[in-house]
Amino acid sequence: MSGSEPRIRRALLSVSDKRGLVELGQALTGHGVELLSTGGSARALREAGLEVMDVSGYTGFPEIMGGRVKTLHPKIHGGILARAGVDDAVAADHGLPPIDLVAVNLYPFADTVADPDCSWADAIENIDIGGPTLVRAAAKNHARVTVLCDPDDYATVIATLPAAPDEALRRRLATRAFAHTAKYDGQISEWLSARTDIDTGIDEPGLPPRLSLNLDRAAALRYGENPHQAAGLYVEREAPRAGLAGAQPLQGKPLSYNNLLDADAAWSAVAGLGEAPACVIIKHTNPCGAARGESPEAAYRKALACDPTSAFGGILAFNRELDGATAEAISRQFAEVVLAPGFSDAAREVLSAKKNLRLIAPGDPARGCYELRRIDGGWLVQQPDALAWDRDAMQVVTKRTPDEREWRDLAFCWSVVAAVRSNAIVLARDEATLGIGAGQMSRVDSARIATRKAAEQGLALDGAVLASDAFFPFADGVETAAEAGVKAIVQPGGSKRDDEVIEAADRHGIAMVFTGRRHFRH
Repeated sequence: MSGSEPRIRRALLSVSDKRGLVELGQALTGHGVELLSTGGSARALREAGLEVMDVSGYTGFPEIMGGRVKTLHPKIHGGILARAGVDDAVAADHGLPPIDLVAVNLYPFADTVADPDCSWADAIENIDIGGPTLVRAAAKNHARVTVLCDPDDYATVIATLPAAPDEALRRRLATRAFAHTAKYDGQISEWLSARTDIDTGIDEPGLPPRLSLNLDRAAALRYGENPHQAAGLYVEREAPRAGLAGAQPLQGKPLSYNNLLDADAAWSAVAGLGEAPACVIIKHTNPCGAARGESPEAAYRKALACDPTSAFGGILAFNRELDGATAEAISRQFAEVVLAPGFSDAAREVLSAKKNLRLIAPGDPARGCYELRRIDGGWLVQQPDALAWDRDAMQVVTKRTPDEREWRDLAFCWSVVAAVRSNAIVLARDEATLGIGAGQMSRVDSARIATRKAAEQGLALDGAVLASDAFFPFADGVETAAEAGVKAIVQPGGSKRDDEVIEAADRHGIAMVFTGRRHFRH
Protein backbone atom coordinates (compact mmCIF):
# COMPACT_ATOMS: atom_id res chain seq x y z
CA MET A 1 0.00 0.00 0.00
CA SER A 2 3.02 2.22 0.05
CA GLY A 3 3.51 5.10 -2.36
CA SER A 4 2.67 8.74 -2.25
CA GLU A 5 -0.05 8.76 -4.92
CA PRO A 6 -3.10 6.47 -4.55
CA ARG A 7 -3.88 4.08 -7.36
CA ILE A 8 -7.13 2.30 -8.14
CA ARG A 9 -6.53 -1.44 -8.09
CA ARG A 10 -9.78 -2.71 -6.68
CA ALA A 11 -13.28 -1.19 -6.68
CA LEU A 12 -16.47 -2.06 -4.83
CA LEU A 13 -19.63 -1.23 -6.80
CA SER A 14 -22.97 -1.74 -5.04
CA VAL A 15 -25.69 0.71 -6.01
CA SER A 16 -29.43 1.12 -5.80
CA ASP A 17 -29.48 3.75 -8.58
CA LYS A 18 -27.86 1.93 -11.48
CA ARG A 19 -27.55 4.88 -13.84
CA GLY A 20 -24.06 4.84 -15.34
CA LEU A 21 -23.04 1.68 -13.45
CA VAL A 22 -22.09 -0.32 -16.54
CA GLU A 23 -20.14 2.58 -18.04
CA LEU A 24 -18.21 3.01 -14.78
CA GLY A 25 -17.48 -0.71 -14.63
CA GLN A 26 -16.32 -0.77 -18.23
CA ALA A 27 -13.98 2.17 -17.68
CA LEU A 28 -12.48 0.60 -14.55
CA THR A 29 -11.94 -2.86 -16.01
CA GLY A 30 -10.47 -1.25 -19.12
CA HIS A 31 -7.66 -0.06 -16.86
CA GLY A 32 -7.20 -3.38 -15.09
CA VAL A 33 -9.25 -2.61 -11.97
CA GLU A 34 -10.72 -5.64 -10.15
CA LEU A 35 -14.46 -5.29 -9.53
CA LEU A 36 -16.27 -6.44 -6.38
CA SER A 37 -20.03 -6.23 -6.26
CA THR A 38 -23.27 -7.53 -4.76
CA GLY A 39 -26.74 -8.56 -5.83
CA GLY A 40 -28.37 -6.63 -8.64
CA SER A 41 -25.28 -4.53 -9.28
CA ALA A 42 -23.16 -7.66 -9.89
CA ARG A 43 -25.87 -9.06 -12.15
CA ALA A 44 -26.05 -5.85 -14.23
CA LEU A 45 -22.27 -5.78 -14.65
CA ARG A 46 -22.12 -9.44 -15.69
CA GLU A 47 -24.94 -8.97 -18.19
CA ALA A 48 -22.75 -6.27 -19.75
CA GLY A 49 -19.99 -8.84 -20.14
CA LEU A 50 -17.79 -7.66 -17.28
CA GLU A 51 -15.89 -9.92 -14.92
CA VAL A 52 -17.06 -9.39 -11.35
CA MET A 53 -16.30 -11.05 -8.02
CA ASP A 54 -19.17 -11.34 -5.57
CA VAL A 55 -18.43 -9.87 -2.16
CA SER A 56 -19.40 -13.17 -0.55
CA GLY A 57 -16.80 -14.98 -2.65
CA TYR A 58 -14.21 -12.34 -1.83
CA THR A 59 -14.78 -12.48 1.94
CA GLY A 60 -15.51 -16.20 2.11
CA PHE A 61 -18.65 -15.38 4.09
CA PRO A 62 -22.12 -15.75 2.58
CA GLU A 63 -24.83 -13.10 2.44
CA ILE A 64 -27.17 -13.86 5.33
CA MET A 65 -30.41 -12.69 6.88
CA GLY A 66 -32.02 -11.94 3.55
CA GLY A 67 -29.13 -9.71 2.47
CA ARG A 68 -29.05 -7.67 5.70
CA VAL A 69 -25.45 -8.78 6.22
CA LYS A 70 -23.21 -8.93 3.16
CA THR A 71 -20.61 -6.13 3.16
CA LEU A 72 -20.22 -5.81 6.94
CA HIS A 73 -16.99 -7.79 7.06
CA PRO A 74 -13.39 -6.94 8.16
CA LYS A 75 -12.00 -7.85 4.74
CA ILE A 76 -14.22 -5.18 3.17
CA HIS A 77 -13.90 -2.46 5.78
CA GLY A 78 -10.28 -3.19 6.54
CA GLY A 79 -9.55 -2.88 2.83
CA ILE A 80 -11.32 0.49 2.74
CA LEU A 81 -10.10 1.99 6.01
CA ALA A 82 -6.44 0.92 5.85
CA ARG A 83 -4.20 3.99 5.74
CA ALA A 84 -1.38 3.99 3.20
CA GLY A 85 1.99 3.93 4.95
CA VAL A 86 0.38 3.41 8.36
CA ASP A 87 -1.62 0.19 8.24
CA ASP A 88 0.33 -1.70 5.55
CA ALA A 89 1.74 -4.28 7.93
CA VAL A 90 -1.47 -5.08 9.78
CA ALA A 91 -3.35 -5.26 6.48
CA ALA A 92 -0.80 -7.74 5.15
CA ASP A 93 -0.87 -9.82 8.37
CA HIS A 94 -4.64 -10.18 8.19
CA GLY A 95 -4.99 -10.54 4.43
CA LEU A 96 -6.81 -7.26 3.76
CA PRO A 97 -6.12 -6.17 0.17
CA PRO A 98 -6.80 -2.47 -0.43
CA ILE A 99 -10.12 -1.31 -1.88
CA ASP A 100 -9.40 1.98 -3.60
CA LEU A 101 -12.79 3.04 -5.00
CA VAL A 102 -16.24 2.63 -3.49
CA ALA A 103 -19.32 3.42 -5.59
CA VAL A 104 -22.40 3.05 -3.40
CA ASN A 105 -25.78 4.73 -3.24
CA LEU A 106 -28.48 3.81 -0.81
CA TYR A 107 -31.83 2.05 -0.71
CA PRO A 108 -34.51 4.52 -1.89
CA PHE A 109 -36.05 5.05 1.54
CA ALA A 110 -37.78 8.34 0.67
CA ASP A 111 -39.31 6.88 -2.51
CA THR A 112 -40.47 3.81 -0.61
CA VAL A 113 -42.24 5.69 2.19
CA ALA A 114 -43.76 8.16 -0.30
CA ASP A 115 -46.11 5.33 -1.33
CA PRO A 116 -49.25 5.74 0.82
CA ASP A 117 -49.55 1.94 0.94
CA CYS A 118 -46.05 1.50 2.36
CA SER A 119 -46.16 -0.62 5.51
CA TRP A 120 -44.02 -0.13 8.59
CA ALA A 121 -42.18 -3.38 7.77
CA ASP A 122 -41.44 -2.27 4.21
CA ALA A 123 -40.10 1.05 5.44
CA ILE A 124 -37.82 -0.59 7.99
CA GLU A 125 -36.45 -3.05 5.42
CA ASN A 126 -35.53 -0.11 3.20
CA ILE A 127 -33.27 1.39 5.84
CA ASP A 128 -29.81 0.76 4.42
CA ILE A 129 -27.14 -0.22 6.94
CA GLY A 130 -24.22 -1.57 4.94
CA GLY A 131 -24.42 1.17 2.31
CA PRO A 132 -23.98 4.16 4.65
CA THR A 133 -21.22 2.28 6.48
CA LEU A 134 -19.32 1.75 3.23
CA VAL A 135 -19.83 5.36 2.13
CA ARG A 136 -18.70 6.79 5.47
CA ALA A 137 -15.67 4.51 5.66
CA ALA A 138 -14.55 5.43 2.14
CA ALA A 139 -15.18 9.13 2.75
CA LYS A 140 -13.24 9.06 6.02
CA ASN A 141 -10.24 7.50 4.25
CA HIS A 142 -10.41 9.82 1.23
CA ALA A 143 -6.66 10.37 1.58
CA ARG A 144 -6.44 7.09 -0.33
CA VAL A 145 -9.95 6.04 -1.34
CA THR A 146 -12.28 7.54 -3.96
CA VAL A 147 -15.96 7.48 -2.95
CA LEU A 148 -18.85 7.89 -5.40
CA CYS A 149 -22.48 8.16 -4.29
CA ASP A 150 -23.90 10.17 -7.20
CA PRO A 151 -23.95 8.78 -10.77
CA ASP A 152 -23.48 12.33 -12.04
CA ASP A 153 -19.93 12.22 -10.64
CA TYR A 154 -18.88 9.06 -12.49
CA ALA A 155 -17.75 10.84 -15.63
CA THR A 156 -15.47 13.14 -13.65
CA VAL A 157 -13.65 10.16 -12.13
CA ILE A 158 -13.57 8.21 -15.39
CA ALA A 159 -11.82 11.17 -17.01
CA THR A 160 -8.92 10.82 -14.54
CA LEU A 161 -8.21 7.15 -15.38
CA PRO A 162 -5.80 5.41 -15.43
CA ALA A 163 -4.69 7.71 -12.58
CA ALA A 164 -6.77 8.02 -9.44
CA PRO A 165 -8.51 11.35 -8.81
CA ASP A 166 -6.27 13.93 -7.19
CA GLU A 167 -6.56 14.84 -3.52
CA ALA A 168 -8.77 17.87 -4.11
CA LEU A 169 -11.32 15.83 -6.07
CA ARG A 170 -11.28 12.99 -3.54
CA ARG A 171 -11.96 15.51 -0.79
CA ARG A 172 -14.87 17.04 -2.70
CA LEU A 173 -16.36 13.62 -3.32
CA ALA A 174 -15.93 12.73 0.37
CA THR A 175 -17.74 15.91 1.37
CA ARG A 176 -20.63 15.02 -0.93
CA ALA A 177 -20.67 11.49 0.50
CA PHE A 178 -21.11 12.71 4.08
CA ALA A 179 -23.87 15.07 2.89
CA HIS A 180 -25.50 12.08 1.16
CA THR A 181 -25.56 9.95 4.32
CA ALA A 182 -26.60 12.90 6.48
CA LYS A 183 -29.59 13.55 4.27
CA TYR A 184 -30.46 9.85 4.23
CA ASP A 185 -30.39 9.64 8.01
CA GLY A 186 -32.47 12.80 8.17
CA GLN A 187 -35.15 11.27 5.93
CA ILE A 188 -35.35 8.23 8.18
CA SER A 189 -35.42 10.33 11.35
CA GLU A 190 -38.22 12.53 10.01
CA TRP A 191 -40.33 9.56 8.93
CA LEU A 192 -39.85 7.64 12.17
CA SER A 193 -40.34 10.65 14.44
CA ALA A 194 -43.60 11.52 12.70
CA ARG A 195 -44.91 8.03 13.50
CA THR A 196 -43.47 7.44 16.94
CA ASP A 197 -44.45 8.86 20.32
CA ILE A 198 -41.47 10.91 21.41
CA ASP A 199 -40.87 13.29 24.27
CA THR A 200 -41.56 16.56 22.45
CA GLY A 201 -44.98 16.97 24.00
CA ILE A 202 -46.20 18.41 20.68
CA ASP A 203 -48.79 16.70 18.54
CA GLU A 204 -49.27 18.75 15.36
CA PRO A 205 -50.82 16.78 12.49
CA GLY A 206 -48.91 17.24 9.25
CA LEU A 207 -45.69 18.46 10.87
CA PRO A 208 -42.93 16.05 11.91
CA PRO A 209 -41.27 16.51 15.30
CA ARG A 210 -37.92 16.81 13.49
CA LEU A 211 -36.86 18.37 10.21
CA SER A 212 -33.49 17.86 8.54
CA LEU A 213 -32.10 20.31 5.99
CA ASN A 214 -29.32 19.12 3.71
CA LEU A 215 -28.70 21.67 0.99
CA ASP A 216 -26.00 22.33 -1.56
CA ARG A 217 -25.26 25.74 -3.00
CA ALA A 218 -26.45 25.67 -6.58
CA ALA A 219 -25.46 29.23 -7.43
CA ALA A 220 -23.65 32.15 -5.88
CA LEU A 221 -25.63 35.37 -6.26
CA ARG A 222 -24.02 38.79 -6.64
CA TYR A 223 -25.48 39.89 -3.31
CA GLY A 224 -28.64 39.70 -1.25
CA GLU A 225 -31.39 42.23 -0.80
CA ASN A 226 -28.64 44.85 -0.45
CA PRO A 227 -25.05 44.95 -1.76
CA HIS A 228 -23.51 44.39 1.68
CA GLN A 229 -25.30 41.02 2.12
CA ALA A 230 -23.83 37.78 0.73
CA ALA A 231 -26.39 35.48 -0.91
CA GLY A 232 -26.70 32.18 -2.71
CA LEU A 233 -29.25 29.70 -4.09
CA TYR A 234 -29.32 26.33 -2.32
CA VAL A 235 -31.09 23.14 -3.40
CA GLU A 236 -31.38 19.54 -2.30
CA ARG A 237 -28.57 17.80 -4.15
CA GLU A 238 -30.25 14.43 -4.72
CA ALA A 239 -33.64 15.92 -5.60
CA PRO A 240 -34.47 16.39 -9.28
CA ARG A 241 -33.81 19.97 -10.32
CA ALA A 242 -37.34 21.26 -10.64
CA GLY A 243 -39.40 24.40 -10.41
CA LEU A 244 -37.84 27.83 -10.39
CA ALA A 245 -34.66 26.78 -8.53
CA GLY A 246 -33.92 24.18 -11.20
CA ALA A 247 -34.47 26.44 -14.20
CA GLN A 248 -31.68 28.13 -16.12
CA PRO A 249 -32.40 31.52 -17.75
CA LEU A 250 -32.72 31.24 -21.52
CA GLN A 251 -31.24 34.72 -21.92
CA GLY A 252 -30.35 37.84 -19.97
CA LYS A 253 -28.25 38.82 -16.99
CA PRO A 254 -27.70 36.47 -14.03
CA LEU A 255 -30.60 36.37 -11.62
CA SER A 256 -30.24 38.28 -8.37
CA TYR A 257 -31.59 37.43 -4.91
CA ASN A 258 -34.44 39.94 -5.34
CA ASN A 259 -35.15 38.67 -8.86
CA LEU A 260 -35.59 35.15 -7.51
CA LEU A 261 -37.86 36.28 -4.67
CA ASP A 262 -40.09 38.18 -7.09
CA ALA A 263 -39.96 35.40 -9.69
CA ASP A 264 -41.05 32.88 -7.08
CA ALA A 265 -43.98 35.08 -6.08
CA ALA A 266 -44.96 35.51 -9.74
CA TRP A 267 -44.67 31.83 -10.64
CA SER A 268 -46.67 30.74 -7.60
CA ALA A 269 -49.34 33.38 -8.21
CA VAL A 270 -49.91 32.52 -11.87
CA ALA A 271 -50.08 28.82 -11.01
CA GLY A 272 -52.98 29.64 -8.70
CA LEU A 273 -55.06 31.16 -11.52
CA GLY A 274 -56.00 27.84 -13.10
CA GLU A 275 -55.91 26.57 -16.67
CA ALA A 276 -57.23 29.55 -18.65
CA PRO A 277 -54.54 31.84 -20.14
CA ALA A 278 -53.35 34.08 -17.31
CA CYS A 279 -50.73 36.68 -16.52
CA VAL A 280 -49.45 38.05 -13.21
CA ILE A 281 -47.17 41.08 -12.87
CA ILE A 282 -45.17 41.24 -9.63
CA LYS A 283 -43.36 44.15 -8.01
CA HIS A 284 -41.59 43.64 -4.69
CA THR A 285 -43.28 40.23 -4.22
CA ASN A 286 -46.78 41.73 -4.59
CA PRO A 287 -49.04 41.50 -7.65
CA CYS A 288 -49.60 44.88 -9.25
CA GLY A 289 -51.78 43.30 -11.92
CA ALA A 290 -53.32 39.90 -12.67
CA ALA A 291 -55.80 38.70 -15.24
CA ARG A 292 -57.21 35.82 -17.23
CA GLY A 293 -57.89 36.27 -20.93
CA GLU A 294 -58.63 34.49 -24.18
CA SER A 295 -54.91 34.46 -24.94
CA PRO A 296 -51.67 35.25 -23.10
CA GLU A 297 -51.57 38.63 -24.87
CA ALA A 298 -55.13 39.49 -23.79
CA ALA A 299 -54.35 38.44 -20.21
CA TYR A 300 -51.17 40.55 -20.22
CA ARG A 301 -52.92 43.70 -21.48
CA LYS A 302 -55.65 43.36 -18.85
CA ALA A 303 -53.10 42.78 -16.08
CA LEU A 304 -50.96 45.74 -17.18
CA ALA A 305 -53.97 48.08 -17.24
CA CYS A 306 -54.41 47.66 -13.48
CA ASP A 307 -51.21 49.54 -12.57
CA PRO A 308 -48.77 50.22 -15.41
CA THR A 309 -46.75 52.59 -13.24
CA SER A 310 -45.89 49.91 -10.67
CA ALA A 311 -45.38 47.33 -13.43
CA PHE A 312 -42.30 49.23 -14.62
CA GLY A 313 -39.30 47.01 -13.86
CA GLY A 314 -41.57 44.19 -12.70
CA ILE A 315 -41.64 40.41 -13.11
CA LEU A 316 -44.11 38.92 -15.61
CA ALA A 317 -45.41 35.35 -15.31
CA PHE A 318 -47.62 33.44 -17.76
CA ASN A 319 -49.19 30.00 -17.47
CA ARG A 320 -49.03 29.34 -21.23
CA GLU A 321 -46.20 29.25 -23.75
CA LEU A 322 -45.30 32.79 -24.75
CA ASP A 323 -46.09 33.46 -28.40
CA GLY A 324 -44.82 36.12 -30.77
CA ALA A 325 -47.80 38.44 -30.34
CA THR A 326 -47.46 38.47 -26.56
CA ALA A 327 -43.71 38.99 -26.86
CA GLU A 328 -44.31 42.01 -29.10
CA ALA A 329 -46.68 43.45 -26.51
CA ILE A 330 -44.38 42.99 -23.52
CA SER A 331 -41.31 44.18 -25.43
CA ARG A 332 -42.69 47.72 -25.10
CA GLN A 333 -42.46 47.48 -21.31
CA PHE A 334 -39.35 47.50 -19.14
CA ALA A 335 -39.34 44.22 -17.22
CA GLU A 336 -36.67 42.36 -15.27
CA VAL A 337 -37.84 38.77 -15.77
CA VAL A 338 -40.43 36.92 -17.85
CA LEU A 339 -41.53 33.44 -16.78
CA ALA A 340 -43.57 31.00 -18.85
CA PRO A 341 -43.76 27.23 -19.38
CA GLY A 342 -42.08 27.82 -22.74
CA PHE A 343 -41.21 30.42 -25.36
CA SER A 344 -41.99 30.05 -29.06
CA ASP A 345 -39.26 30.70 -31.62
CA ALA A 346 -41.08 33.89 -32.60
CA ALA A 347 -41.16 35.07 -28.98
CA ARG A 348 -37.46 34.30 -28.50
CA GLU A 349 -36.60 36.28 -31.64
CA VAL A 350 -38.60 39.31 -30.53
CA LEU A 351 -37.23 39.32 -26.98
CA SER A 352 -33.64 38.61 -28.01
CA ALA A 353 -33.36 42.34 -28.74
CA LYS A 354 -33.68 42.99 -24.98
CA LYS A 355 -30.30 41.59 -23.98
CA ASN A 356 -30.68 42.10 -20.24
CA LEU A 357 -34.20 40.66 -19.97
CA ARG A 358 -34.15 37.26 -18.26
CA LEU A 359 -36.39 34.59 -19.79
CA ILE A 360 -37.13 31.55 -17.61
CA ALA A 361 -39.15 28.41 -18.37
CA PRO A 362 -39.34 26.67 -14.98
CA GLY A 363 -41.80 23.89 -15.78
CA ASP A 364 -44.41 22.91 -13.23
CA PRO A 365 -44.06 24.51 -9.79
CA ALA A 366 -42.25 22.15 -7.42
CA ARG A 367 -44.55 22.23 -4.43
CA GLY A 368 -42.81 21.56 -1.12
CA CYS A 369 -44.25 19.92 1.97
CA TYR A 370 -43.30 22.80 4.24
CA GLU A 371 -42.52 26.50 4.22
CA LEU A 372 -39.69 27.66 6.47
CA ARG A 373 -38.80 31.10 7.77
CA ARG A 374 -35.89 32.02 10.02
CA ILE A 375 -36.52 33.93 13.23
CA ASP A 376 -34.07 34.88 15.96
CA GLY A 377 -32.97 31.61 17.56
CA GLY A 378 -35.16 29.27 15.54
CA TRP A 379 -37.33 28.50 12.55
CA LEU A 380 -41.02 28.80 11.82
CA VAL A 381 -42.46 25.91 9.79
CA GLN A 382 -45.88 25.64 8.20
CA GLN A 383 -47.71 23.77 5.50
CA PRO A 384 -48.19 25.70 2.23
CA ASP A 385 -51.39 27.69 1.78
CA ALA A 386 -53.06 25.38 -0.71
CA LEU A 387 -56.62 26.47 0.01
CA ALA A 388 -58.66 25.89 -3.14
CA TRP A 389 -61.84 27.71 -4.15
CA ASP A 390 -64.89 25.58 -3.32
CA ARG A 391 -68.11 27.35 -4.17
CA ASP A 392 -70.20 24.70 -2.45
CA ALA A 393 -68.43 25.41 0.82
CA MET A 394 -69.04 29.18 0.64
CA GLN A 395 -71.74 30.85 2.73
CA VAL A 396 -73.78 33.70 1.26
CA VAL A 397 -74.53 35.89 4.31
CA THR A 398 -76.38 38.79 2.64
CA LYS A 399 -79.86 39.22 1.24
CA ARG A 400 -78.48 39.34 -2.29
CA THR A 401 -76.72 36.33 -3.81
CA PRO A 402 -73.92 36.87 -6.36
CA ASP A 403 -74.91 36.35 -9.97
CA GLU A 404 -72.87 33.98 -12.18
CA ARG A 405 -70.55 36.70 -13.47
CA GLU A 406 -69.87 37.81 -9.91
CA TRP A 407 -69.23 34.23 -8.76
CA ARG A 408 -66.63 33.86 -11.51
CA ASP A 409 -64.94 37.12 -10.55
CA LEU A 410 -65.06 36.28 -6.85
CA ALA A 411 -63.26 32.99 -7.50
CA PHE A 412 -60.61 34.83 -9.52
CA CYS A 413 -60.26 37.56 -6.90
CA TRP A 414 -59.88 35.01 -4.09
CA SER A 415 -57.03 33.33 -6.00
CA VAL A 416 -55.24 36.63 -6.48
CA VAL A 417 -55.61 37.85 -2.89
CA ALA A 418 -53.72 34.75 -1.72
CA ALA A 419 -50.62 36.16 -3.44
CA VAL A 420 -50.90 39.65 -1.92
CA ARG A 421 -49.17 40.64 1.32
CA SER A 422 -51.51 41.25 4.25
CA ASN A 423 -53.55 43.26 4.87
CA ALA A 424 -54.71 42.51 1.33
CA ILE A 425 -57.60 43.89 -0.71
CA VAL A 426 -58.13 43.04 -4.40
CA LEU A 427 -60.70 44.63 -6.69
CA ALA A 428 -61.57 42.88 -9.95
CA ARG A 429 -64.05 42.66 -12.79
CA ASP A 430 -64.17 40.35 -15.81
CA GLU A 431 -61.31 38.29 -14.31
CA ALA A 432 -58.88 41.19 -14.22
CA THR A 433 -57.62 43.17 -11.25
CA LEU A 434 -58.65 46.82 -11.10
CA GLY A 435 -56.94 47.85 -7.87
CA ILE A 436 -54.77 46.16 -5.24
CA GLY A 437 -54.03 47.30 -1.69
CA ALA A 438 -51.22 45.42 0.05
CA GLY A 439 -49.24 45.31 3.26
CA GLN A 440 -51.07 47.98 5.22
CA MET A 441 -51.48 48.09 8.97
CA SER A 442 -55.25 48.59 8.68
CA ARG A 443 -57.61 46.87 6.29
CA VAL A 444 -59.52 50.03 5.46
CA ASP A 445 -56.27 51.64 4.30
CA SER A 446 -55.71 48.72 1.92
CA ALA A 447 -59.26 49.19 0.62
CA ARG A 448 -58.66 52.92 0.10
CA ILE A 449 -55.38 52.26 -1.71
CA ALA A 450 -57.02 49.71 -3.99
CA THR A 451 -59.85 52.09 -4.94
CA ARG A 452 -57.42 54.99 -5.40
CA LYS A 453 -55.20 52.89 -7.66
CA ALA A 454 -58.19 52.08 -9.84
CA ALA A 455 -59.24 55.73 -10.02
CA GLU A 456 -55.71 56.79 -11.00
CA GLN A 457 -55.88 54.52 -14.03
CA GLY A 458 -59.40 55.58 -14.93
CA LEU A 459 -60.80 52.11 -14.20
CA ALA A 460 -64.47 52.27 -13.21
CA LEU A 461 -65.36 50.04 -10.27
CA ASP A 462 -69.09 49.90 -10.86
CA GLY A 463 -70.03 46.23 -10.73
CA ALA A 464 -66.59 45.15 -9.45
CA VAL A 465 -65.99 42.49 -6.84
CA LEU A 466 -63.67 42.64 -3.84
CA ALA A 467 -61.64 39.99 -2.03
CA SER A 468 -60.22 40.46 1.45
CA ASP A 469 -57.64 37.99 2.77
CA ALA A 470 -59.06 38.22 6.31
CA PHE A 471 -62.25 39.45 7.95
CA PHE A 472 -63.33 43.07 8.08
CA PRO A 473 -63.00 44.13 11.73
CA PHE A 474 -65.27 47.10 11.07
CA ALA A 475 -67.84 48.11 8.48
CA ASP A 476 -65.64 50.95 7.18
CA GLY A 477 -63.97 48.73 4.59
CA VAL A 478 -67.36 47.77 3.17
CA GLU A 479 -68.43 51.42 3.14
CA THR A 480 -65.30 52.32 1.15
CA ALA A 481 -66.01 49.51 -1.33
CA ALA A 482 -69.65 50.53 -1.70
CA GLU A 483 -68.75 54.15 -2.41
CA ALA A 484 -66.53 52.93 -5.25
CA GLY A 485 -69.27 50.79 -6.82
CA VAL A 486 -68.33 47.27 -5.61
CA LYS A 487 -71.27 44.86 -5.86
CA ALA A 488 -69.90 41.61 -4.36
CA ILE A 489 -67.37 40.77 -1.65
CA VAL A 490 -65.64 37.56 -0.62
CA GLN A 491 -64.01 37.45 2.79
CA PRO A 492 -63.37 34.85 5.51
CA GLY A 493 -65.80 36.24 8.09
CA GLY A 494 -65.34 35.59 11.79
CA SER A 495 -65.21 39.16 13.17
CA LYS A 496 -67.05 40.11 16.36
CA ARG A 497 -68.68 42.77 14.20
CA ASP A 498 -69.77 40.49 11.35
CA ASP A 499 -73.37 41.58 11.90
CA GLU A 500 -72.42 45.24 11.35
CA VAL A 501 -70.40 44.34 8.25
CA ILE A 502 -73.26 42.28 6.80
CA GLU A 503 -75.77 45.03 7.60
CA ALA A 504 -73.60 47.56 5.73
CA ALA A 505 -73.42 45.22 2.72
CA ASP A 506 -77.19 44.73 2.72
CA ARG A 507 -77.74 48.46 2.98
CA HIS A 508 -75.70 49.00 -0.20
CA GLY A 509 -77.10 46.01 -2.08
CA ILE A 510 -73.76 44.18 -1.98
CA ALA A 511 -73.64 40.38 -2.11
CA MET A 512 -71.23 38.99 0.48
CA VAL A 513 -69.73 35.51 0.70
CA PHE A 514 -67.94 34.05 3.70
CA THR A 515 -65.24 31.45 3.01
CA GLY A 516 -64.63 30.47 6.63
CA ARG A 517 -60.89 30.43 5.82
CA ARG A 518 -58.40 33.24 5.51
CA HIS A 519 -55.50 33.79 3.09
CA PHE A 520 -52.99 35.76 5.19
CA ARG A 521 -49.57 36.25 3.59
CA HIS A 522 -47.19 38.02 5.99
